[in-house]
Amino acid sequence: MTFDEAFKVLKDHGQEHVLNGFNELSDKEKEILLNQIGDIDWDNIALVKSRINGTEKKESEKKIMPLPALELSEIESKKDEYRAAGNKAIQDGRTAAVLLAGGMGTRLGLDKPKGELDIGETGNLYLFERLVENLKTSCSGNTSIPLYIMTSEKNDEETRRFFKEHDYFGYPKEDINFFIQEMAPAVDFHGKLLMEAPGRLATSPNGNGGWFSSLARAGLIDDLHRRGVEWINIFSVDNPLQNICDPVFVGATILSGCKSGSKVVRKNDPHEKMGVVCLIDDMPSVIEYYELTEEMADARDEKGSLIYGFGVILNYLFSIDKLEEIMNDKLPVHIVEKKIPYIDENGTLIKPTEPNGYKFESLVVDMVRLMGDTLPFEVAREKEFAPIKNLHGVDSLDSARELLKKAGVRI
Repeated sequence: MTFDEAFKVLKDHGQEHVLNGFNELSDKEKEILLNQIGDIDWDNIALVKSRINGTEKKESEKKIMPLPALELSEIESKKDEYRAAGNKAIQDGRTAAVLLAGGMGTRLGLDKPKGELDIGETGNLYLFERLVENLKTSCSGNTSIPLYIMTSEKNDEETRRFFKEHDYFGYPKEDINFFIQEMAPAVDFHGKLLMEAPGRLATSPNGNGGWFSSLARAGLIDDLHRRGVEWINIFSVDNPLQNICDPVFVGATILSGCKSGSKVVRKNDPHEKMGVVCLIDDMPSVIEYYELTEEMADARDEKGSLIYGFGVILNYLFSIDKLEEIMNDKLPVHIVEKKIPYIDENGTLIKPTEPNGYKFESLVVDMVRLMGDTLPFEVAREKEFAPIKNLHGVDSLDSARELLKKAGVRI
């Protein structure tokens, strides 16, 4: 994008301030800023304008219904069949894994990628290390499952360095690829683009729903096809207990005929803060806990079980064919209030203590609906769910360590 093209598009959207001081920038800084401007999704910015003007579209009344899960007892009765089908897919090279690792460990007191968190007690044991070990258990015979690691602009270089320093934790280097998550610009509460430095828009990762478009942008779809991959298991960096490319899960999803599978656990409490699998307007979906009415959250069946009782744990299996089919379909964009560091008109860096603007995120849970179907697959939470969101308390490093030890993991 040229300066004139950038000026025109910014003027059309009332954002000319972005080019203030352009002539003082180095050639490299100019190139970066023009590229950032060219990548702006103006539809997202328009959503904020609609919110400000009171013309934001309201969703029509949704018809929400339960979506039964394949429960542990049912899985157990067919486990051998499912495992055989899953192992064959793995041995045939038809599965791959994608680790969503773009976040930093700030909330955990770690000024590094979250995956570098040391969860060990008697020795060093890093989140990245534990997850790679989990993936190794699904590799059958001499088969190595390709692993794609999504980083962000803020942690890509350090993540690559960390894996190289630790010799990729014994995983074949040729089967690990890194790619950077796409970024989205942030705006203030008036819809004005914020600058994080002279000549640089304030940006943040565009949400975990952007993982496949980021993978495609990095040119890695060709690599998937070259390897003959048909199914991708995506998973989060903060759950060291999860089973990745689990043959039973893979086999059950394939045999179900569904284009996606969603690992779920039974909620501990009707109001536990988890997204819940359900049907929305007859389509498989994930509804956020705060969207459930009190009546729905507390509703139980004749056995006394919660009707909306299965929460997702960010471990999904997706068919690549279907992903490519829906790749150009636009995911819903979630506008989130955040504290966004920025420079003011005098070039002074401001670090707000309260939310001062909006970031734009797409979520992987919205992909479930676009896939057209999903197999909710129950796992035992004490064996596969130990999220680390905080240092102490619920869903913390402390609780994860206890769950790891109970599961027989030496830490």
